[in-house]
Amino acid sequence: MLHLYDTATREVRELALREPGKVSIYLCGPTVYGPPHLGHGRATLEYDILRRYLEWTGLEVRLVSNITDIEDKIIERAQREGRPWQDITHKCEAVWFQAMEGINVARPTDVPHATEYVDEMVAMIADLVERGSAYTTDDGVYLSVESVDGYGLLAHQSLDDMLAGGGEREVLGAEQKRHPADFVLWKFSKPDEPAWPSPWGAGRPGWHSECVVMSLDLLGEGFDLHCGGEDLRFPHHENERAQAVALGKRFANHWMHHGFIVDPEGEKMSKSLGNVSNLLDLIEHYDPRALRMVLLQSHYRSPVTVNQANLDAAVNALAGLDAFARRSSTAAAAAPDPAVLAEFRAAMDDDLDTPRATALLFDTVRAANAAL
Repeated sequence: MLHLYDTATREVRELALREPGKVSIYLCGPTVYGPPHLGHGRATLEYDILRRYLEWTGLEVRLVSNITDIEDKIIERAQREGRPWQDITHKCEAVWFQAMEGINVARPTDVPHATEYVDEMVAMIADLVERGSAYTTDDGVYLSVESVDGYGLLAHQSLDDMLAGGGEREVLGAEQKRHPADFVLWKFSKPDEPAWPSPWGAGRPGWHSECVVMSLDLLGEGFDLHCGGEDLRFPHHENERAQAVALGKRFANHWMHHGFIVDPEGEKMSKSLGNVSNLLDLIEHYDPRALRMVLLQSHYRSPVTVNQANLDAAVNALAGLDAFARRSSTAAAAAPDPAVLAEFRAAMDDDLDTPRATALLFDTVRAANAAL
């Protein structure tokens, strides 16, 4: 059975399934306000590899991955360019799926949009207010993290530790918050901003609320696996979990996070640092399978650099596999070697050890070429 590192428990443990033979997975999807970059490519490819492996073993996978189509960055771009915000989201979503198709990522089973779930988010926030876990300020409705047992589980810090350690970018905000780590559930809209009605005033949902509502609606309580990048672990995923806990609902059973794509100096690829490569540019200049090969040869939890050298090496490796496929196409069919398949499954079941599994692939191809 597959064992994966669980961010919550900080150990590699069995992915225990809620329902035998079926796997329920939630993956945080894109905020559609710009073109997808290499970091997005890693996020989708890592879990595409996981999904394909699970399906290869005979499991039925339901993968839900959302589209954030209302968020501050979308509004800022729309105002800057004098365009309707819907024009930006529709076009950027089309480009997103063009890129995903280009790198052969299978489309998620469900692709919910944040704007489709605003009513459900309002109802959830009202429930939190009624329970005393949320409160209203001049600029919105906030969740009180002090009302949540075990807040900081995914950050591996207590509330006291967070305050002692600073972390102002993550925990400081509106002056009326009861605790610096409290986060917004509903933002009151300013003039000329998108707005939906609510009991507290016209506004829009905070980013941390949409995934809670979508995952619980489509996958149900206690779903098997919640995935995303290491940068989402805190505060985004911690704040999702906090809302579910405050509602008295069982949330994800297992948490999986992948490492960053970094530049040669070791910096995380990010738009703020100006070191982001457009995924469509990579597809235009390279065999799109090359990025998948680079990632397969690195462990999903490790940082990886994507550059010309390792992309060229991946292209050469793919050429060797293609040549073997052509050479072996006329050979007599043989039953798969049970020992090789067992070794492959052992590698993949050991926290998705794709470097070991890929090395086995190349060793097997070399042996097969010698036999031919």
